[in-house]
Amino acid sequence: MALSVKLKWSGSLYDLEVDPGMKVSDLKEMVKEKTGVLPQRQKLLNLKHKGKPAGDEMKLEELKLKQKMTIMMMGTREENLEDVLVPPDVGEIIDDFDIDDEVEIKLHNRSEHLAKIERRVREYEVKKLNDPRPGKKLLVLDVDYTLFDHRSNAERAEELMRPYLHEFLSVAYVNYDIVIWSATSMKWIEVKMQELGVTNNPNYKIAFFMDHAAMITVHTPEYGVVNTKPLGVIWGKYDFYSAKNTIMFDDLRRNFLMNPQTGLKIRPFKLAHLYRSTDDELKKLSTYLTLISSLDDFTTLEHRKWERYVRKRLEEQGKEET
Repeated sequence: MALSVKLKWSGSLYDLEVDPGMKVSDLKEMVKEKTGVLPQRQKLLNLKHKGKPAGDEMKLEELKLKQKMTIMMMGTREENLEDVLVPPDVGEIIDDFDIDDEVEIKLHNRSEHLAKIERRVREYEVKKLNDPRPGKKLLVLDVDYTLFDHRSNAERAEELMRPYLHEFLSVAYVNYDIVIWSATSMKWIEVKMQELGVTNNPNYKIAFFMDHAAMITVHTPEYGVVNTKPLGVIWGKYDFYSAKNTIMFDDLRRNFLMNPQTGLKIRPFKLAHLYRSTDDELKKLSTYLTLISSLDDFTTLEHRKWERYVRKRLEEQGKEET
């Protein structure tokens, strides 16, 4: 008996009629006809067998599909693939590459890099969601491995969301305008934030999204060409933000090489199925953001020592209360 299921992709739902005797590869061909996403580009999040992603030769009847079940897919059409995977002016990107914390690389004053930033300020358009609030500090957040485990498998996007995400953003919004800046395409940012319930959350507002097109490449003697997120692009567009009132969270230090004093390297959130019950990084960082929100100048801080700062301030507050 045929099963009626739905495919959820890029914010849209597609009706599919499938036969339990079909293979996963047959389903992917059907999905390609509906969405234009090639089978090799499809990631069907909740098609699993014994906790593992279903192989292409596996029959659907082995996966215990149910009537009206919703299958979630992540994937990109070929015509959009270059935008998602290859930021401008960049060669091959190695996702796991990062720069050692102890290596000092001075880049921010080089004329060729400043020229690229000026060009981004002139030409790049942020995806504005809400008006910035002059007088607020600025929090810039990465997505993959910072707020979301984009490599693990799950039945629902919420299972890949970092714990305490909404609580963290709600607390941060009191004192900070919030910007999401990912090294992927704007389409992916919009899809991820919508699926995670971030875009239109009633408890906080996102000021704007930024994607790979706002990034620049820089040349380092130690590592060669590196892709990075220069905060000068934001500061050039909104002059009430600066190094004094901005902080960026990213799991890769190379993403804030142009503004090392402003970046805080967050512990990456990976293997969500193993660690989502114990990961409390965002919960702790919300305390840090609150504690520093009254400071006039963030450049006096060493964000690498944020945990020590939190302990010290909380101890001081405890003494004052007693």
